[in-house]
Amino acid sequence: MSNPSIDPLMALLGQAERERDTAVALLQQANDSFAAAQSQADQLVAYRGEYEARFREQFKSNNSVSILQCYQGFSSRLTQAIEQQQHIAAHAERKVEQAREDLREQEMRVASVRKLLERRLTEQRIAADRRDQKQTDEFAARAAWAQLQQRSIAA
Repeated sequence: MSNPSIDPLMALLGQAERERDTAVALLQQANDSFAAAQSQADQLVAYRGEYEARFREQFKSNNSVSILQCYQGFSSRLTQAIEQQQHIAAHAERKVEQAREDLREQEMRVASVRKLLERRLTEQRIAADRRDQKQTDEFAARAAWAQLQQRSIAA
């Protein structure tokens, strides 16, 4: 059964819940992107450590200038790649925080609409209870009046 005074609130609640669900999905995507970027940065740092350890061994056995130049050039590019990936990870982390804030706002909106809907339903229930009580009181008064009328006729 449709209730015209509640229908707009139900539609608003549905929309707010859909927007909240979208915010949840966006937060998950942002978390996944951040985790992937951070993992890649960590892998680059680990690779650089392995690379440096390998070349330290080669330096011990062969002090060639060309090996040193290769090492320094590659190490420099690797450091740049790590810094770039760390910037990407930091940006992804900021996106996670923004998505988290957006989700909080959407959850607050859903909660507000639910609270308003509950308040309206409570008001309607109270009004219906008052109408029922009024009808019951009127019926009892009529019944009492009819009984009084019957007694006066019988007497």
